[in-house]
Amino acid sequence: MLEILLLCAAGFAAGALNAVAGGGTFLTFPALVWTGVPPIMANATATLTALPGYLGSAWAFRRDVGNEGSLGLGWIILVGACGGLLGSLLLLVTTANDFSGIVPWLLLAATVLFAVGPKFQVMTMAGGRTCPQILAVIAIFAVSVYGGYFNGGLGIMLLAVFGLIGFRNFHGMNGLKNVMSSLLSAVSVLTYAAAGLITWDAAVVLALATTVGGYLGARLSRRIRDPRPLRFGVVAIGAGMTAAFFLA
Repeated sequence: MLEILLLCAAGFAAGALNAVAGGGTFLTFPALVWTGVPPIMANATATLTALPGYLGSAWAFRRDVGNEGSLGLGWIILVGACGGLLGSLLLLVTTANDFSGIVPWLLLAATVLFAVGPKFQVMTMAGGRTCPQILAVIAIFAVSVYGGYFNGGLGIMLLAVFGLIGFRNFHGMNGLKNVMSSLLSAVSVLTYAAAGLITWDAAVVLALATTVGGYLGARLSRRIRDPRPLRFGVVAIGAGMTAAFFLA
């Protein structure tokens, strides 16, 4: 019962955070690990529970997504799918001990990206330049491999890359971010499920709690005029979780 309550609380808070500022992975992944789920399975299960929120957000922004920059939407999706598949396959060949050693560094990277991502995104958009197609393909592929391997900080990385390759419409960028997050999560989840890495009992609890939290968080987000304090709180949570995994 205590484990179920912990997962419910983590899922609810993660759904609310994702709706307002992002960073829900900082709660769902550690919660799964601390309830006894092995890290690789916790990563796979957390990715599954994030998928419904991504799909809902992608649908909400469906009319804003369009072609911009040096790479068409079809190529972005194709390159992203290939990168996500490679990332998920890399997770399958990572041993449990190796992944446990990598986890603190992944959390650290996600925390840093979450902290500096908005500033980097503004810098890329302010440059007014569009990178060559080959560099755009490499950037999308690299981020997609990361997203297929580990979900934390993915949204911030995608927005920064979209700015780098020439996107300027923020609503379109946000919509495409959710489309790509949905695609990468779906590819990863199918791979993880085929390999038997999903903890379904925990996934159901987290998915329900995340859905409720996401709905209420979306309503609350309309009343938040300055999200910076909340983002600072998410960074603090990420830093705390990172420290805890380094010390474990």
